[in-house]
Amino acid sequence: MNFIGQSLAASWDLLLDSAVYVLFGMLVAGLLKAFLSPQAVARHLGSGRFWPVVKAALLGVPIPLCSCGVLPAAASLRSQGANRGAVTSFLISTPESGVDSIAITYALMDPVMTVARPLAAMTTGVVAGVLENLGGRRGQVEELKPDLSCPLDGCCDGVDCDPAVHARHHRPGEKLGFGLRYAFGELWADLAGWFLLGILLAGIITALVPDSFFSQYLGGGITSMLAMLAVGIPLYMCATSSTPIAAALVLKGLSPGAALVFLLAGPATNAASLTVLVRVLGKRATAIYLASIAVCAVLFGLALDQVYAAWGLSARAVAGQAAELLPEWLRWGGALALLAMSVMPLWRMVAGWLGRGGHHHHDHELPQADGAGPAGCAGST
Repeated sequence: MNFIGQSLAASWDLLLDSAVYVLFGMLVAGLLKAFLSPQAVARHLGSGRFWPVVKAALLGVPIPLCSCGVLPAAASLRSQGANRGAVTSFLISTPESGVDSIAITYALMDPVMTVARPLAAMTTGVVAGVLENLGGRRGQVEELKPDLSCPLDGCCDGVDCDPAVHARHHRPGEKLGFGLRYAFGELWADLAGWFLLGILLAGIITALVPDSFFSQYLGGGITSMLAMLAVGIPLYMCATSSTPIAAALVLKGLSPGAALVFLLAGPATNAASLTVLVRVLGKRATAIYLASIAVCAVLFGLALDQVYAAWGLSARAVAGQAAELLPEWLRWGGALALLAMSVMPLWRMVAGWLGRGGHHHHDHELPQADGAGPAGCAGST
């Protein structure tokens, strides 16, 4: 019973530290959803082998989607005119990062990891996307008619639409309302269960694992990086829920570089989505996808350990200090708000498991490689 109490207490402390930052990240995500123009996507991600890939990685870094939920979003980009390299870049940079996970990384870990995580995600996406575009066969990328319809309510097709009329129809206040409803409704419904599961697992690790375990057996170096790859690649985990787990591992002695490998590999891949990726991207592109994630994650992990060593920093010593800057009433208010927002999503999830509710399906049809038939994603984050 003492173990259960210690686990729950550690989980609650992590929730207090992270809640306000998660709420801020969700707010920014909603604004991105409301104000991102499909016309801009088609214009910037459609043609070229290098710059569309870089732009797609930059676009993907702040968007909070996981390795399964990102597939329909990538399909939407593809239908809006993005090329294959740009889609590959987006498929990697998006689940590895996000404004919510960046915020919670700052809250639970430290500023160095907060910068390293999105930087590594963007670089990995660019590497994979450029390799895909350079290695693709000429004529392989078919021309698609972009879907430029209004992202708010589909009120127009974005082609035969008078911009002045559309601007009057969707004023900034309406877009803001849409973004808030999306962020704290649909998006949090997708994230709530996985985030709270990550918080609970982090509490269990804190209570169960001795403080010297990882520093004694798996502190750093290439062995710990490969171990984190082996753990992270098959797991189904989102960037937000993986962060408290990584923070707990660092506090138990895991090196920050090995933790970064876990933070990159875990959210970007899982056993279920890899089978869908083969059908969406094809076998060669999926191999590039996996190899880029594995190699870049390990290289960034080794480099990050060198940065901490050169600067004389201890990730364990500064973990969670950012959250201590917030007043206690704000930390409690954020935690209680997150829990209140999670009641209905968790109830629907449990009802679905018990067969009393429907399963969540994405409405987007995914593009196929090599003439394969329709594929779907079993669920999102």
